[in-house]
Amino acid sequence: MDTALPPNFRQSFPGAPAVDPDTGPVTVIRKGSASVPVYAWHSHGKTRYTIAYYHHGRRVRRMFHSLDTAKVEAKLAADKIARGMQADNDLKPQEREAYLAAVRMLAPFKVPLVSVVEEWMRCREKLGDTPLMPAVEEFIRRSRGVTLGVTVPEIVVEFLASKKADAVSHRYLLQLKQTLNRFKTAFPGPIIEITAEQIDKWLREAKVLPRTRNGYLTQIRVFFGFAKQRGYLSRKEATEPELLKKAKVGDTDSEVFTPDEMGKLLLAAPAHLIPLLAIGGFAGLRAAEIFRLDWSAVDLARNLIELRAGQAKTASRRIIPVSGNLKAWLSLVPRTGKVIPDLDYFRQATALARKIGVRWPQNALRHSFISYRLAEVEDAAKVALEAGNSPTIIFKHYRELVTADAAKQWFGIMPPDNWTPPKTHWNRGERKFAHETTE
Repeated sequence: MDTALPPNFRQSFPGAPAVDPDTGPVTVIRKGSASVPVYAWHSHGKTRYTIAYYHHGRRVRRMFHSLDTAKVEAKLAADKIARGMQADNDLKPQEREAYLAAVRMLAPFKVPLVSVVEEWMRCREKLGDTPLMPAVEEFIRRSRGVTLGVTVPEIVVEFLASKKADAVSHRYLLQLKQTLNRFKTAFPGPIIEITAEQIDKWLREAKVLPRTRNGYLTQIRVFFGFAKQRGYLSRKEATEPELLKKAKVGDTDSEVFTPDEMGKLLLAAPAHLIPLLAIGGFAGLRAAEIFRLDWSAVDLARNLIELRAGQAKTASRRIIPVSGNLKAWLSLVPRTGKVIPDLDYFRQATALARKIGVRWPQNALRHSFISYRLAEVEDAAKVALEAGNSPTIIFKHYRELVTADAAKQWFGIMPPDNWTPPKTHWNRGERKFAHETTE
């Protein structure tokens, strides 16, 4: 139906010129029961005139430089409205009563009837066959006690600050930052609006190995758990990432260095990289465990490394024996402070391998130790205890990968007599060794 807009049409029509409610329209053009008001407004010392009305359910607003022109257009508009009313668009008595009743009910909320109908239609489109009231009641039940509207980027800041205050490892904090920075870019809105299906799609589109994808999912679960604890999600229900299953990780071959490759690496390594290579290859510590290790835990007099509970991945204390060749390599370097003071050492080690033509498979140092150690002692339980793993995993992934003769060569890799580590220059910006000299 076509109707004229009321004097306060600016509330329903953002951007319309301001109208003095005390002054009202300068004139009203009528045609039957239809009427179109003409308003005057001032801008930069000049007077302009505006007519506003509904036509075929759409808002129409027109502006003019003269009152006469505005009156002519208002008359044409009123004629159109009147013709529409006189045709088949006029309200029947019961329809008019329903309209007036709806307007009265909406009066306390100061919301136009058309806005209510539009919102109802959007709800119907989203809900499908689900009745609106049960959906509202379910939302109220789930969101009771929940702080609504908190966005993912806002919670990421809180979460990382909390983890830093908890004194988690630098490496773990860095992993969380990297994952959550990607996550907040993909989901910048309120966390309560994120669904399990959206998270699953994000994980799959990352195009990473199943094991890495599972790592992402674990971190997102921890993040959502934090949001739940803070009251940004319902405490009564599982979070969306908890509804997802981890990707199936198939059996993979554990690739190792040969004794010749390990020897080449050690002889090419500068002094600061020898502890990383030697402890990883001859004691089997994980990269994160080596990074947390302090030289005070390396006792060459008693031939052992004590990995405290807070340093081990399994959160349990572990004693690792120091082999004769590991002791020999570690005796060549200074042993104070942290064993690995800079995470960049791991990048340098792989760059060194590329430089001398040695391929570096994933987790090659640890895989090498476990494989050669199992071949040496033929005791999966003993190796599992030293490596901080289960005998089942040790037996399944490392049995018969290398021979006993190869194990003897591995743990026989020793530094040459009177040998000193080469001096190198690492270009951090280009991520490569610029040159190498020996003494």
